[in-house]
Amino acid sequence: MGETDTTTNRTKRVAEYLEVDLTNEQWQCARCTETLGPANENYKRGCLVNERNPREVHPPILEDEEYSFAPDPDWVRIVEFYCPGCGTMIENEYLPPGHPITNDTQLDLEKLKEEHDG
Repeated sequence: MGETDTTTNRTKRVAEYLEVDLTNEQWQCARCTETLGPANENYKRGCLVNERNPREVHPPILEDEEYSFAPDPDWVRIVEFYCPGCGTMIENEYLPPGHPITNDTQLDLEKLKEEHDG
């Protein structure tokens, strides 16, 4: 398990399974508090990554049929990000093959600290 500040509880929930520790300025898993890296960087760098074929995630609607809503795997990959501490899926995204991992969350840590501390 990751370190957490239990004396002041200065954490802010950012997504269902993602929060930021305002004292240490670190991303952490909201389920197990595993540290995922500096809050001024992309939290996905601290996650375990799994790439999946869209046809695994979106199987055919009818048995023995090829039709499904799965994107073409030559055009899209599904990338999943997991907490290295507890295995909870924190995020997933659909990206073209070769596209770098996106950075979808940038925080204003000073503003969050001001709001938290009132």
